[in-house]
Amino acid sequence: MKIIAFGGSNSTQSINKRLAAYASSLFENADVEVLDLNDFAMPVFSVDLEKEVGQHEVAQAFLSKLKEADILVVSMAENNGNYSVAFKNVFDWSSRIEKDVFQHKPMLLLATSPGGRGGLSVLGIAQNLFPRYGADIKGTFSLPAFGSNFDLQQNKISNDELDNELKNIIKSNF
Repeated sequence: MKIIAFGGSNSTQSINKRLAAYASSLFENADVEVLDLNDFAMPVFSVDLEKEVGQHEVAQAFLSKLKEADILVVSMAENNGNYSVAFKNVFDWSSRIEKDVFQHKPMLLLATSPGGRGGLSVLGIAQNLFPRYGADIKGTFSLPAFGSNFDLQQNKISNDELDNELKNIIKSNF
């Protein structure tokens, strides 16, 4: 089983990338590849630029990576209650090539933030929108107060109750 995971942020210290990597490690017998959105940087999407360059090869590479997956693990970063610009740009370029960006792959959809809501605003937006773009969301999970609930040394959720909640979502839905 191949898992493609990524955090919806281009921060080199992305807490969402860390959460996606940790959640992916909980799947048994899985080959996990964690993508870095920095590897998929492109100019800001516009229809004018699309006319000039066509289907961007970096967006094609992103879609190819998603195509390799049996399961997608995506953790959305929240910027002002919405997607990060880095994710939105990759998504916009990719959706112009293939409307079903997520290719009907089973998805574990996550979010975390330093605050007590754990990215619930962006998680709700993604949960509503992603199925329109081919996501088969099997489970969702929000990790509030990342700094208090995630052990950076051990790269795992340190709050036992929240850790068990995530493990039960994976066990029950995948």
